[in-house]
Formats: sequence, C-alpha cells, structure tokens
Amino acid sequence: MRLNIRNMVCERCVMAVRQILAEMGEPQAEIALGWAKIPTEPTRQWLDDFDKRLRQIGFELIEDPEAALVEQIKIAVQEHARKDGGCNLNLSACLEEHLHQDYRRLSRIFSAREGRTIENYMVAQRIERVKELISEGVHTMTEIAYRTGFSSVAHMSRLFKQSTGMTPTQYLDVLDRSPIDKI
Repeated sequence: MRLNIRNMVCERCVMAVRQILAEMGEPQAEIALGWAKIPTEPTRQWLDDFDKRLRQIGFELIEDPEAALVEQIKIAVQEHARKDGGCNLNLSACLEEHLHQDYRRLSRIFSAREGRTIENYMVAQRIERVKELISEGVHTMTEIAYRTGFSSVAHMSRLFKQSTGMTPTQYLDVLDRSPIDKI
C-alpha cells in the first residue's frame, strides 16, 4: 500500500521515515520523497501510530487524494527548480510527464489548495536555491543565475528583490555580517 507523506524534502527525510517504518515492522518498505510503499495492508491503529510518529519529526500522513497530489506537485517542482541549468522541458510539460496528468487540472487543484499558482511556487523554490548557492560563497552571480535557470543575472536579481526585499548582493552582505559565521 502506498502511503503519502507531507513535508519530505531531502534524503535525510527518507532515512527518517525508513527508520520509523523499520521500527514499526516494515523494514522492506520502498520510500521516496513524499511517499512510502509497504507490502502489507495496515490497520487503522497502525496508520494512526505511523502518523503520530511522523508528526513528531515534522511530517504528516496524507490521506486526502487531492492533498497528496499537491504534495507530489511540490516535490516535482522542487526537483525541477534544483536541476542545474534548468530543465529541458518547461514547467507544465515537466509536471505532466512526471505526474501523468493534465497540467490544467494540476494547476487548478494546486491553486485551490495552496492559494497561489504553481508558477509562483516555482519562483519561490528557485529563489530558495539562489539563497543556498549565494550562502555557499563559491559561485559568481552569473553562475548562480545559470544554475537556477534564470535567463540573466538581471532577471534573477529582479525576482530575488521582489521575493526578499533585497538584491542578491545585499543578501550576500547580510550573510557576511551574520554573527553565526563569526563563531
């Protein structure tokens, strides 16, 4: 049975869910971002216990099919946004290929559930990636713009400022003055 899980965003999340499932008697579970597949049919009590354990570490079992679809869209968008140099497909084609559903339907459900468009979510994910690359301190702004799929540094900077209220350079200056770095 496939179990959909909210808030899984990295390989450490997969490892944490794997540990919980092993402790609950499902060591052979197949796990990926956003879901786990177990070979047995769980009882309601088992599902409630699993959800309780997930919530203790910031995750949540998703039982509503549309909510599960929204989580799958988010994961696909995050993967699309993190692909160095951008994806060869545009976002709508990428989502249709990844989720095997019509983009208009995905967009309608996502917007109704999240209160923002998939495109706005995509921009937010790209800006988060820009922040990560800036904080690494090893890339030029041109390299960062390329790696995050922006057409130019100016385009990246404009969207970055709209999102954060500062330019990428100002953000770098704030990081350089951070007391955490001085410890």
